[in-house]
Amino acid sequence: MHKLTTIALAASAGFAKPIRAAVTAQTTRVSVPLDYHDSSAGNGRIAVIKANATGERRGTFFFNPGGPGGSGLQNLGPYPDFVTTLLKFTGGNYDVVSWDPRGVGAFSIPGEVHCFGSLEEYNTFFNRTIEPTGIEMYGNFTDETDLYNLYAQADTMEKKYTEVGKMCAQHSEGKHLKYMGTAATVRDMVALADVLDGPGSPVNLYGISYGTFLGAWFVNMFPERVGKVILDGVLDPIAFSAKEIAIGWNNPALLDADRVYEAFITGCALAGPHGCSLTKEGQTPLDLHASFQAFLKTAHDATLEDPTVPYTSGGVRDVLYTMLYFPNQWPQLTNDGLPAIMEQATQEAYGVINAINAPRADSKLRSILKRAENETETRSYTTAAVLCADSIDSTGTLNMTDLFDHLVETSRDVSHMFGSFWPFHTYYCNYWPVRSVERYTGPFNKTLANPILVIGNTYDLVTPFKSANALSDVLGESAGLVRLNGLGHTTISSPSACLQGIVDAYIMNGTIPQGEDTVCEVDDGFEIWPGVTTRMILGNMTENGLPY
Repeated sequence: MHKLTTIALAASAGFAKPIRAAVTAQTTRVSVPLDYHDSSAGNGRIAVIKANATGERRGTFFFNPGGPGGSGLQNLGPYPDFVTTLLKFTGGNYDVVSWDPRGVGAFSIPGEVHCFGSLEEYNTFFNRTIEPTGIEMYGNFTDETDLYNLYAQADTMEKKYTEVGKMCAQHSEGKHLKYMGTAATVRDMVALADVLDGPGSPVNLYGISYGTFLGAWFVNMFPERVGKVILDGVLDPIAFSAKEIAIGWNNPALLDADRVYEAFITGCALAGPHGCSLTKEGQTPLDLHASFQAFLKTAHDATLEDPTVPYTSGGVRDVLYTMLYFPNQWPQLTNDGLPAIMEQATQEAYGVINAINAPRADSKLRSILKRAENETETRSYTTAAVLCADSIDSTGTLNMTDLFDHLVETSRDVSHMFGSFWPFHTYYCNYWPVRSVERYTGPFNKTLANPILVIGNTYDLVTPFKSANALSDVLGESAGLVRLNGLGHTTISSPSACLQGIVDAYIMNGTIPQGEDTVCEVDDGFEIWPGVTTRMILGNMTENGLPY
């Protein structure tokens, strides 16, 4: 077990002068070893944020918002309501602490990973490639023209990605890339726990999305330090460690992505045009699906005619995938952003670029996505930096054609809607200049000091329930498994009194459900569109998925 000797809080009282304003949280900077096994590497720094317990304090609950690349400061600092939600979620008896891990934000060292000096430089570098526009395809990705257009870019993208790898190594954070990664973040968290709750204290963690990957590594690297650990929306660490991430990520991750899209279409059709402006009176889910696919084909054809059009079918898929994460945002997408984008894309198909409507649609798009501040200046490569740092070593045999083969296979066999997603962080890993100085590759079946709670949605477009089941299975009696009969990415946006009751019992006394058949329902009082509940949507979905 690592004994902390070089970590120091900014003030003896702990959290003193805040880095940025927060209504209920305090912030500080913490010095950490760049390499916990080599002191000569020097120190880095992480920015930490803490919200104090509202009741009798029992310790610290760490929160990781996912990513990798999610900022604890940006998730907690500006959003006091979310802080209040987390404090209630953890029972009010724990301080909630999050942080900007290595490679995240302007306050940590290593800081945000930038390989280009500006967005203009990035766009110029990738001009006339699939990087800024996405990939044009439709249906099952069998059209010969689409396949030709994709593979015609293989040599160019091979050279571009090779060059990007070199640029990242030469940029300001290049010297720190090998000190990023999940193992280092685990050790940083444990070191923080030593300071906040005492050396050797139990470590409590609530991790969502990538935070579950962090959690899976943590409980197996430090099984004796496991306190209360809740993992929601699980990335399968076993599958991750079995194959090069460039071709090992999308197939398992996108397993249920098309089912979430079907749920979105089904709910919209059930809501009708008064609740969901994408649909028309009397349209069934199959009708609306056919209509939306026809729109994607229109945008696809317009892009083939003129690659400079503002809205490509690949770009629309990108927007849709991002917005399907949280069902409570689906009405905003169907009633605000998508209609304006669809109207503009349809005009593109007829050669009519409306100077008034184009900026309006673009404004809708930006407001929906709420892009991170740093993306307005230059593109961040932090997510790629962490995923690639954690990946097993490259064999050196994969090239861009192999990646395209994998992408086409995923589009045909796993997710027709989102298998062609490009660019994606893992595709850089074959060209990334380094791996982390420490990577955990297993085993993942350690006996833990305390059991953990593993949670997943019935249909999650990023972390399918199959991954939660796999982690629970390998941990055996050290894990309890709960399936929320819900939609989207993680359970965070779907209220469930049943699930909250299980979480409350676990946090209070460590009780976990037994067996693999514990299922909770989303509260019927939660309506995604007016009059449309999650239960209604699930009850009206097809048995085998929509046709493409």
